[in-house]
Amino acid sequence: MASELFFRGQETHHIINAYTPKPRKPWQNVIRPVRYMLKEKRLVFLFAAAHKTNVVGTLNMLGLAKRVGARFLLTSTSEVYGDPLEHPQKETYWGNVNPIGVRSCYDEGKRTAETLTMDYHRGAGVEVRIARIFNTYGPRMCIDDGRVVSNFVAQALRKEPLTVYGDGKQTRSFQFVSDLVEGLMRLMEGEHVGPFNLGNPGEFTMLELAGVVQETIDPNAQIEFRPNTADDPHKRKPDISKAKELLGWEPKVPLRKGLPMMVQDFRQRIFGDHKEDSSSVSSA
Repeated sequence: MASELFFRGQETHHIINAYTPKPRKPWQNVIRPVRYMLKEKRLVFLFAAAHKTNVVGTLNMLGLAKRVGARFLLTSTSEVYGDPLEHPQKETYWGNVNPIGVRSCYDEGKRTAETLTMDYHRGAGVEVRIARIFNTYGPRMCIDDGRVVSNFVAQALRKEPLTVYGDGKQTRSFQFVSDLVEGLMRLMEGEHVGPFNLGNPGEFTMLELAGVVQETIDPNAQIEFRPNTADDPHKRKPDISKAKELLGWEPKVPLRKGLPMMVQDFRQRIFGDHKEDSSSVSSA
């Protein structure tokens, strides 16, 4: 998103990426009170992973937005729907979350962040926007971040088995990163608060996703089944009618077109300038 803002010549945005594992400066740690002032009139709060960051970090950033009169964009998640009983999921669905489950720190943290955001909007007049982001993939992802697409791609390139948890019949919907960025830009610059589902309605089981990765990288890649994780949602698919109508947005890049671009990036970063099989040398 930073690249897109740069190339559009928009310098009034300040992106707060709470996903940074080791902040380079003390003020980047959003769970501490944010005391500095900004000239930026747009605050984008990205991808907080832990409960404390979601709650305290969101609270601090909302306080900053209030002080400087900035518009605040919260990137929430489809995880607020938990293991949904409604399919596909609309923004009006309240979700089905286990509040004491192993995934609940993230799920409930984001739900709390949304609550705080709307409280500041209603009670303090802060301009806010809320995006609920579904599974996203593309170049520049962390290679070993544990997400299913990056896992499969890295494993296939390294000639390792693709790890499928459970029976592989659980579904997810995968959007290419450029589609997400366009959706976030339209949301931030539009007049609607949200929340908005931002995701690709194309739905794949994990086994189907593994099949697409095999087609793209290595048809002979093996699949290794492992016990499923607790509270893993059975289905996930966005209803994006609201985003289509109010933002004029819908994803353009299907999985089979976007995945090769991600594979090219991963291949270059894993193997450098060498081909993946360059290590094989013929012996005399």
